[in-house]
Amino acid sequence: MKRHRRLNTSASLLALSAAIFAAGQAQAQAQSGADNSTVEEIVVTGIRASLERSIEIKRTNSGVVDAISAEDMGKFPDTNLAESLQRITGVSIDRTNGEGSQVTVRGFGPSFNLVTLNGRSMPTAKVATVGGDQSADFASGTSRSFDFSNLASEGVSTLEVYKTGRAAIPSGGIGATINVKTRRPLDGKPGLTGSIGAKGVYDTSMDKKVDDFGHKFTPEVSGLVNWADDSEKFGVSLFGSYQKRDFTSRAATSNDWNIRTYADFINPANGFVRNGGATQITNAPSNPNTLVAIPNDSRYHFSQGERERINGQMSVQYRPVENLTLTVDGVYAQNKQFERRNDSTNWFNRPFDKVTFDNNPVVATAVLLSEALSGTKDMGFEQQYRATKDTLKSVGFNGDWKVTDRFGLSLDAHVSKADSGPDAPNGTSMTSVSIGAPVVSAHSVDYRGDVPVQTITINDAAPRGNGNGVLDAGDLGSQVARTSAQRQQQKVKEVRLDGHWDLDDNGSRFDFGADYRTSTMIQTSLNTQQDLGSWGISNPRDVQQYAGSLVKQFCLACQFNSFHPNQTGAGLVSFRANAIDLYNALSAPYVAKGNAIGVTGQDNNRVKEDISAIYGQITWKSELAGRPTELVTGIRYETTKVASTSLVRTPSAIVWTADNDFTVQTSSTYQPISGKGKYNNLLPSMDFRIDLRDDLTGRFSFSRTIARPEYGNLFAAQTAGAPNRPIANGAIPLGTSGNPDLDPLISDNFDVSVEWYYKPSSYVSVGFFEKRVNNFVGTGTKTGNLFGLRDPSSGAAGSRSGDAKTALTGIGANQTDVNLFTMTALIQQTGSVAAATAQFQANRIAGGDLNQAFVDQILAAYDITANSSDPLFNFQISQPINNRTGKIHGFEVAAQHFFGDTGFGVSGAYTLVSGDVGFNNGANPAEDQFALLGLSDTANATLIYDKNGISARLAYNWRDKFLQATNRGGSRNPVFVAPFAQLDFNISYDVTPKLAISLEGINLTKEHLRTYARDENELWYAQELDRRFLLGARYRF
Repeated sequence: MKRHRRLNTSASLLALSAAIFAAGQAQAQAQSGADNSTVEEIVVTGIRASLERSIEIKRTNSGVVDAISAEDMGKFPDTNLAESLQRITGVSIDRTNGEGSQVTVRGFGPSFNLVTLNGRSMPTAKVATVGGDQSADFASGTSRSFDFSNLASEGVSTLEVYKTGRAAIPSGGIGATINVKTRRPLDGKPGLTGSIGAKGVYDTSMDKKVDDFGHKFTPEVSGLVNWADDSEKFGVSLFGSYQKRDFTSRAATSNDWNIRTYADFINPANGFVRNGGATQITNAPSNPNTLVAIPNDSRYHFSQGERERINGQMSVQYRPVENLTLTVDGVYAQNKQFERRNDSTNWFNRPFDKVTFDNNPVVATAVLLSEALSGTKDMGFEQQYRATKDTLKSVGFNGDWKVTDRFGLSLDAHVSKADSGPDAPNGTSMTSVSIGAPVVSAHSVDYRGDVPVQTITINDAAPRGNGNGVLDAGDLGSQVARTSAQRQQQKVKEVRLDGHWDLDDNGSRFDFGADYRTSTMIQTSLNTQQDLGSWGISNPRDVQQYAGSLVKQFCLACQFNSFHPNQTGAGLVSFRANAIDLYNALSAPYVAKGNAIGVTGQDNNRVKEDISAIYGQITWKSELAGRPTELVTGIRYETTKVASTSLVRTPSAIVWTADNDFTVQTSSTYQPISGKGKYNNLLPSMDFRIDLRDDLTGRFSFSRTIARPEYGNLFAAQTAGAPNRPIANGAIPLGTSGNPDLDPLISDNFDVSVEWYYKPSSYVSVGFFEKRVNNFVGTGTKTGNLFGLRDPSSGAAGSRSGDAKTALTGIGANQTDVNLFTMTALIQQTGSVAAATAQFQANRIAGGDLNQAFVDQILAAYDITANSSDPLFNFQISQPINNRTGKIHGFEVAAQHFFGDTGFGVSGAYTLVSGDVGFNNGANPAEDQFALLGLSDTANATLIYDKNGISARLAYNWRDKFLQATNRGGSRNPVFVAPFAQLDFNISYDVTPKLAISLEGINLTKEHLRTYARDENELWYAQELDRRFLLGARYRF
């Protein structure tokens, strides 16, 4: 299929590059063969120096540790930290608008990995609105995932990935602990040193412009200055960076996929097909119980956006005496981004006239659907403005005291805060205004290509359209305006004391310490909705009346570069406007008409965690069978206390308003609901390393690690739902609750690996890992009351509904919902069972049913509110519980080779990972599923040249299909991300020893992003991604 071509293109380019590099290798071998008697010391810099430092970290650590080091002061291998991390075995990344954002390690997603900055636990906050598909409109910040795109790579000296647990490392990462190290002033040379760099960022998505928004070229500047006195007692380091990127994006998406059995689908009562077999169905499943997938809609997006990132760091060190170093440092990061998005949408009215299914035997997907209408429906043109601002602030102190030659202490403390919140001019993270043209008389969609192909026929006759025979702005009517303001904040305060005692002169030592940190996470949201002309466009053509100058016509389908929507006629017409301006123009007139802005959702949740830990760890270096060995064994004991508070509008009553209708009445003020939890964990670890030969190292590791539950599962909030019929007639009232008393996920981890360092800068490693995880969070149910709510429809003895139930039995009337409500209402009205029974009997007609006019009168006149005679509701309450286990295992293979002193080298890695926690596509769509997110195979390969002032790298990264989300929409669908492969290059040239110029290319083959549900044809999101080029210069001093 078309959608897989780019993977083949990437492979071809890489193969061609490999051939060129192989030719260089052959020439080098011929030269070295001519004279191999001369031994010359080679001093390496740039890419090769960076790789050698990374190898040294990997080789000398006791556990499984990988690292990436800066190539030079202020120069990291990639412009994005996440892009660098994906070159490590077992690490894969998620992207937003083509940029690396979050990482998955060994199949465990971003929330299961702990990120530290210089060893300090970092707060996390992320409202993932910008760059997402439809599900991001009301995205809330409830996760623990860290967004690496907020940090500029130029300010980082080393990234360390600890894949095995260790007693001295803070808990929280089952996949890995990722430590981001920044430069300290006394780490370098005395005097003034530094680097200043500037780049021009060329984003090819800006080539095709529809207006004057943004620029093709945007700036990126950074500078790092380091000063230390000659005695190296005092030093100051400063770093700053600024980057701006303008971009456009084209995408296709679907709102939801309905999963039904084929028998349900062909039943005309369900609305999908016409009566009498009039719907033409092609390739229908032979088994009526086969699941089928039917889309709600199909839409195209066009977005214009901007990202602006500012970073700053400062570090001051003072060494008053040789054995005491004091450090004060601070970090600031700000990442602002927005996008203006325009949609072109067609919803299906149903029933369909034609449906064609694909051949999937598990879930047959409708890939071609068409419908013709007796009248017209609307074609939607939703306008959106999404904007967020992320900040990270951290201030810390460290004192490192070498008390004696063998004994040392270190005290470290920091306060750090992360915030992710709205940044639109109107104070929202998302503003949406839905407008539409109610002129579509026929509609079909074909899902068999890279993107759905829509075909529409219009009839714009008055009064629904303006009657000029074409789709234009005069046909537009307003529908609904919505806003969302989402925020997540987290503040971390941490103090830790570490000590070490050297046991001998061979490196054996005893490490110990204590750690206390308190973390407070606050999540808030406010969602609003205002009916304008309503979804049915009750006031056609009002957009031109109130906002005619704001709406511009353009061709959205024409903006695609690689995908082929193949639009003609009216399909080439779309509209665009600034959603905030449009909101302001349309909202006021409808407020004046009485259409108020209503609050549709409001959250305020707080989770506080107090974590206390102590640890002890022994490192013992010795020999076994004459070979050097190292054993590191330790234990960490932690106590975690959780306190959760949610502000909710407490329900005061559930009112029985009609036969099967109930309304939840809530108070006008917010009341706190609180909950607590506590858990203790004993976390042992053991790393064993043996040098089987001078160049061959073997490792075995065991550790127990934990990952704390997502914040959203720890909220104390509760909700009470209204039943769908009287409880006396079998209804079950439903409620939901968070669970602050959840336990953490606990993983027992096993690692074994062999590493062969057969020559300088070269190695091969093979490893196997297994993780046995308990306490995955699933969904459980319990029964109980919520908020003291009483049930007016229970039928319990002594209650009004109980008396009504007895009375109905006495007169031989059926206990239908209508009869039970009517009799209960009459008892409430008259205060007498006898009087109520007499009135009920007086309004029965032949056959014993009630007169419908009398029923309508009762339904309109009376509501039934519970009183003291009614029993408490017994809700079936769904809440998160620890009820899942899983086993994940995999293999990691990595290699790196430099071809002598030719400057040429190659590196690569492959990770194969699998587990028993996958998603079942054929499972019941009415039930939630548990599955581990992010599990996928990964691979990367890099071709390198580093010599004579030239450093070049061609890097290929591939990630296989993985599960990104579960239980989306009404049919509890999965979100799978299709395989993704990206090819990048980076080349720099040292013009002088101090001045270098560089050129980078990102996503050379224009690999695109695609997500889907239970079948590849069930498209969620297909986004075109474009090439980016960066031309820069850096001056070192």
